Amino acid sequence: MSSRIEQALARLADLTPRQIVAELDRYIVGQHDAKKSVAIALRNRWRRQRAPEPIRTEISPNNIILIGPTGVGKTEIARRLARLSGAPFVKVEASKFTEVGYVGRDVEAMVRDLVESAIDMVRTEREGEIEDLAHERVDERILDLLLPVPNEAKQAPPAAAPDASSASNVFVVSSTGTVQQEKEADAARERYQRTRDKLRQLLKDGQLEGREVEVEVAQASSPVLDVMTPQGAPEGMESFSEMLKDMLPKRTKKRLMKVSEARRILLEQELDKLIDKEDLITDALDRVEKMGIIFLDEIDKIAGARGESHGPDVSREGVQRDLLPIVEGSNVQTKYGMVKTDHVLFIAAGAFHVSKPSDLIPELQGRFPIRVELKPLTEADFVRIMTEPENALTKQYAALVESEGASLTFTEDGVAEIARLAALANVRMENIGARRLHTVMTTLLEEVLFTLPDPDTKAVTVDRAMVQGRLKGVLEDEDLRKYIL
Repeated sequence: MSSRIEQALARLADLTPRQIVAELDRYIVGQHDAKKSVAIALRNRWRRQRAPEPIRTEISPNNIILIGPTGVGKTEIARRLARLSGAPFVKVEASKFTEVGYVGRDVEAMVRDLVESAIDMVRTEREGEIEDLAHERVDERILDLLLPVPNEAKQAPPAAAPDASSASNVFVVSSTGTVQQEKEADAARERYQRTRDKLRQLLKDGQLEGREVEVEVAQASSPVLDVMTPQGAPEGMESFSEMLKDMLPKRTKKRLMKVSEARRILLEQELDKLIDKEDLITDALDRVEKMGIIFLDEIDKIAGARGESHGPDVSREGVQRDLLPIVEGSNVQTKYGMVKTDHVLFIAAGAFHVSKPSDLIPELQGRFPIRVELKPLTEADFVRIMTEPENALTKQYAALVESEGASLTFTEDGVAEIARLAALANVRMENIGARRLHTVMTTLLEEVLFTLPDPDTKAVTVDRAMVQGRLKGVLEDEDLRKYIL
């Protein structure tokens, strides 16, 4: 196992299942069963790597399927879990895939997306490690552009040593003043170095950012190659097009730009030079195979009553069949090489309003042995959602209003009234869970956010009276309630 994989797994060593649940509690209210299941699955990634070698390859991940209505936290749990683990993670919509043979994306595209995510993650880590060195090299290149080396200051190539046997009895004095020229070259180099040191200090102080320099940049690829990969083309066509781009010679052009803009372009060039791409790809593929997580959302959209597939739903069961080898474990070809999905963790989620998990084909059901049902949110949950998480809606809107020089305060009875109205709207209309709070809060604070910045508005207090005054008419009007909330 590579040292970098060891470092990535070391982050998981300090995260016990209890600590993972505690971290998820900071952002997600309730749903303890779902949090517990994903915490165990994440910890098992670390446990597998610590298992003896003979049994390690036999331990397969326990894939999870989250079942619950929309807006109860299924996607948020997976998103927070990915940030917590530092593992390659990708979220895909099952409804976007089509059966092999139909126009659209095949299921292997999710593995290719996961590899791209891992490449970006590893590259970001490497850039953080060499960022200081890259910035130093960028500064030197900018100084070269601002102050080119004059001809008289350039180091002359060392002259060939005279043959001692032939020159032992001969002494020649040049009439061109060679010794004097060498002294002048040394003085020119000293003057150049002093000027360069002064410019370096000005550059560090940010006083040269407005200066213009001429930078060599890469030209965009030929549009002919882009035409070769039209929308909806097979995945392999994209790799073929990129291979052609690599074969063609790189074309560059010189552009005049300010130092501030040149710094960004030069930094990208220096990072590309300093990062070993082969090592980066090897590390990324290794992480995908050992730590990758794929969140398969809206899996209920590809479920249907078996044997009744017809019309536009003809490919639903075909997508499920295509998913089987990927979830079970197979080799997937990507433009960076083959990827084994044997130990990739799959977390599926679906509301299953119309269909039910048993409508999935039996083989796919067996690939997701852990099923967790998420509970619908209640009025009490809405109150907690608006007050407890670190990213609570009340805190978000308070920060927005504070940016305008005013303050926004929510009283307890105001929060309780918002929660009551959101729960009531979910009962009277479609139940969209916590997303209903967004629509209620947007309608409630629309006038406040529109009038700011207003010298007369310094403090806004949201209490029960204000909530009822703003939303009572909307709730009582059937048409308004339907289209606004």
